[in-house]
Amino acid sequence: MARAGEEALIARYFAPLSGPGADGLRDDAASLTPSPGHDLVVTADAVVAGVHYFPDDPPGSIAVKALGVNLSDLAAKGATPRGFLLTLALPDDWTEDWLAAFAGGLGAMSRTHGCPLLGGDTVRSGGPALIGVTAFGEVPTGTMVRRQAARAGDRLCVSGTIGDAALGLALRLAPDAGLDIAHRDVLQDRYLHPRPRLALAPVLRGHARAAMDVSDGLVGDLTKMLAGTGLTARIEAARVPFSAATRVLIAKNPSRLATALTGGDDYEILCAVPPDSLPAFLAEAERAGVPAAEIGVVEPGEAPPLVVDDAGEAMTLGAGSFSHF
Repeated sequence: MARAGEEALIARYFAPLSGPGADGLRDDAASLTPSPGHDLVVTADAVVAGVHYFPDDPPGSIAVKALGVNLSDLAAKGATPRGFLLTLALPDDWTEDWLAAFAGGLGAMSRTHGCPLLGGDTVRSGGPALIGVTAFGEVPTGTMVRRQAARAGDRLCVSGTIGDAALGLALRLAPDAGLDIAHRDVLQDRYLHPRPRLALAPVLRGHARAAMDVSDGLVGDLTKMLAGTGLTARIEAARVPFSAATRVLIAKNPSRLATALTGGDDYEILCAVPPDSLPAFLAEAERAGVPAAEIGVVEPGEAPPLVVDDAGEAMTLGAGSFSHF
């Protein structure tokens, strides 16, 4: 059966996802006007088969990850989503069944978070599939939460739980037959389906001095947050929030703690909060449905961030984060 051409694919699978200003994806560009008194916030991320996801992952899950990692960046900046562009580079063996399932997952994610498709491009990759997303959001003028704005004495906080996705990936690569199926499913679901913490965006704008999402590992991303600022940090491993499933794996194999602290794909929010704003930040995060936990403090210094154990001794963690190169 012959596959449809590019224009037919766009009309069939992606035009139904389009939003205002996109003209049903019939033009080469879209228009986007921020709300009065707001700035646009723009971010871009790509996911590649065999690098960011397994080629045999469900197509709908791949779509959730492709859009979700970008929505997570918007959340960390305190932004509300407005729309996104999609660049879809397909391998030679793509099928319409795959594309239909991908578009279904993309549409569900788009509708859930109020982020319609504005346009993009569909091409043949000549290699593995690549899905690139450019997402647009908005914040009240001048309120975007920057990455490198922390100050000494700020309290470090993270949303949700840390390490689930990295351990889910580890289990995908090397299954643990002794792990409860429910715990395994929780961890693998966290790897497959990022949960962008958009409900936390207004709380960050109100209280956080600096923020970023945890995509490449908690310790490594904290290092990026403080790089070149003349600041370092101290994290107490015992205060880092872990899910029940992650705690079970660490109890079985203590080396998993390093994986949880340095592995990627959490897509939680790491932020620096002034001490006098900490109680309000934690309370408002709880009310927003995204609990946060204080895990450490920002300190003067040029050394890499330090993670200490229950005895206050520095932990050796190896690589601090995922790196593409």
